Amino acid sequence: MMVGERPDWDQYFLQLAELVATRSTCLRRNVGAVLVKNERIIATGYNGAPRGLRHCLDIGCLREKQGIPSGQRYELCRGVHAEQNAIINAAYYGAATEGSVLYCTNQPCIICARMIINAGIIKVVHLGNFDDDIALKFMQEAGIEVVLKEINKG
Repeated sequence: MMVGERPDWDQYFLQLAELVATRSTCLRRNVGAVLVKNERIIATGYNGAPRGLRHCLDIGCLREKQGIPSGQRYELCRGVHAEQNAIINAAYYGAATEGSVLYCTNQPCIICARMIINAGIIKVVHLGNFDDDIALKFMQEAGIEVVLKEINKG
């Protein structure tokens, strides 16, 4: 993007998702998510341990110690995914997610896709970098628009 050129809404919120990802405490993948309604941020989330628990940055990665490859056995992780945290944070602070758009640095996994569907999110804009065909099929079946984007960084 050239100096003085304004980003469109998708680029703007994806850039913010990348900034949110810098708060991640995961040793394998830093992910950020921004939940938006009517072009206003209602919540953000990054992947990391639940409130009050020690972070992987501090104690190491449970999945790494057990030799679990990326994209498998999500339940064996102390971290909450960025998309999940954005939805949880919206609920925690009383912001309705119905009709909202989720911007995230990675394509959501199947677990997040199910939460996205039930949260009433109508569109997911992501930067790729993770493949879960079942998640894409679920969101498509639920009528959620899924958009893969690139950020123009000038």
